[in-house]
Amino acid sequence: MDIDKQTISMTSKQALVDVLGFDDRRFVIVGIPLLSFAVPLLFFDADLSNGLIAYLPKWGISILYTLGYWLASRNIIIAMRRRYPAYSDIHIRLFYTILLIVVAFFVVSTIVGAFDYWCLQVKQSPNVTEFDYKIASFTILSLVSTIYESIFLYDRWKRSIIEAEKLKSDHIQSQLEGLKSQVNPHFLFNSLNTLTYIIPEDPDTAVKFVQKLSKVYRYILEIRDTKLISLSEELSFLNAYVFLLKERFGESLNVQINVPEAVHHLQIVPLSLQILFENAIKHNIISSRQPLQVEVFLSSTKPSDCPKLVVRNNLQKKRQAMPSTRVGLENIRSRYAFFSDQKMTIAEDENYFTVTLPLIHAQLPVEGQASSLAS
Repeated sequence: MDIDKQTISMTSKQALVDVLGFDDRRFVIVGIPLLSFAVPLLFFDADLSNGLIAYLPKWGISILYTLGYWLASRNIIIAMRRRYPAYSDIHIRLFYTILLIVVAFFVVSTIVGAFDYWCLQVKQSPNVTEFDYKIASFTILSLVSTIYESIFLYDRWKRSIIEAEKLKSDHIQSQLEGLKSQVNPHFLFNSLNTLTYIIPEDPDTAVKFVQKLSKVYRYILEIRDTKLISLSEELSFLNAYVFLLKERFGESLNVQINVPEAVHHLQIVPLSLQILFENAIKHNIISSRQPLQVEVFLSSTKPSDCPKLVVRNNLQKKRQAMPSTRVGLENIRSRYAFFSDQKMTIAEDENYFTVTLPLIHAQLPVEGQASSLAS
């Protein structure tokens, strides 16, 4: 039971932090008595010259008003933030919040005023006017609402700074991991080993192999500081990379790339296609009896649809002692998160492993594009 109570308490606290920006329960417990204590002194000519006991009735009625205004404002703010959570809805949220707080002012002042008149009958100074009551009431409402809104905006600003720094850090780390993955000594060793077999049998193919290998590594070096790259350049690199793989695996590897030129101007995270091909080769059996099929195509050809690139391979997993860490996939996912709200999706069934990559419309100039691969 104690564990359940603790869990409920933590959940309640987190819910308050999410919607208010902080856990305000202690703030409410301390703030209401303090603010209600100050209001008669500031607005109603009250003083402590006759002692605290004589001041208690005025403090008591002030607590009722402050409690009503505070809780009404708090609940309205919570309800409107849950109703309009998006940043784009901030204007409509503030409009309805202010409107409902004005309504709450009349409701609370009417109820507490009637309770004071019929039950408490606390006498106020003859110098206090109805206008003074309204000023005091609106001051309480404005102060409470401003505090909550200021803390909320500060919390969101702080979260956005932290999130931006995290995404920046993840992006830098993913670039580093990507380069580590691509400048892979195993890949270079396998390529050179393949080359030693090609040279005596087919010198012309060996020359072409060296040219493609040079293109692959030049591309890797050129895109180190590139955040996004055109699909046409990524596909040009992929063709060079696939040529090296085909020379190594022969007919055991079948690759089909069917991407219309109409989307070649759209952008993609650099090296993402290479990482997906590398993963497919790493985790699947490749043999003449069980050839690996890798396809690259658009998810939809309709102009109205948001274009997405699909990379799919038939599933024939190797027996591995350790499960896949999916570092390469997380590498791509974190870099997409840095540039777009669209997310990479991963699907696996009995027959296929499929990754869908959003294609991003050019919004910023693409830095350091590897134009040498365009040819």
